[in-house]
Amino acid sequence: MGTAGAPEVRVVPPGGGEQVTIPGFGAVLKIRGSDVGGEVAIVEHPFAVGAITAPHLHTREDEHSIVLEGRIGFRSDEQEVVLGPGGYITKPRGQMHAMWNAGTTPGRIIEVITPGGFEDYFRELGELLAAAGPSGGRSPQQAPGFAALAARYGLTYGRPGWLDDVVARYGLTLPTH
Repeated sequence: MGTAGAPEVRVVPPGGGEQVTIPGFGAVLKIRGSDVGGEVAIVEHPFAVGAITAPHLHTREDEHSIVLEGRIGFRSDEQEVVLGPGGYITKPRGQMHAMWNAGTTPGRIIEVITPGGFEDYFRELGELLAAAGPSGGRSPQQAPGFAALAARYGLTYGRPGWLDDVVARYGLTLPTH
């Protein structure tokens, strides 16, 4: 018998969770904030070779990443690091950051997001991009409804001065849908 008010035991078997398609950077929702009283969400992200997330800033949550496979680069404001399997990093709210596959094989991370709730952004983003259809070279930020979605989740997207350098050094492709 559990403690009153404590979340119930949650079991997600290997390969389980809601899969969300986001080009180059997917999401598998493992533990939802709504399952655990809003305290945390856990999301797995596969990274295709050459993929980078659009630089963004969270106003409501912190992200703690654990590299499972590959070599994943992280840039948060002026700090940059590339981590292999077993590496951990915290990206605090209020800092412009991006993540990318810095290697030559697919990568994968686990993202622990505190507090929970932000995981629904990935599901909604996947739906928005699918509804927008082929990109025709547009960035995801140009998709109809993108700005409203980002605002609803307290996200700010930008193009920091370091982005072009990171893209060139690692041979990355900026996100399009």
